[in-house]
Amino acid sequence: MPYNQQLAQRIRALLGKRPGLIEKKLFGGVGFILQGNMACGVQGDSLIVRVGPENHNMALSQPFVRPFLVAGGKPMAGWVLVDLDGLVTEHDLREWVEMGTTYALSLPRK
Repeated sequence: MPYNQQLAQRIRALLGKRPGLIEKKLFGGVGFILQGNMACGVQGDSLIVRVGPENHNMALSQPFVRPFLVAGGKPMAGWVLVDLDGLVTEHDLREWVEMGTTYALSLPRK
């Protein structure tokens, strides 16, 4: 399944040239990894965000957000998908990308 290249480009523009940033094909799309930890990515037309377990329920309570499911349909704790309708403005996208990068950078470097 192809992923939304425009969404990926919007994320690249927000992340810029951060130290330790790696872009990698993951989950049938692309992931953005900081210091060895995935922060966010694109799967199909949705943004994947690693929000962390403590922010999981809050993130799911937001409009256009649903659980990120792994094989077998099991939700992955601390990860969510945000539909394009929730990413209309750059401000919307920036908030989600910052949430993912903040969490990724809070983890031990891999």
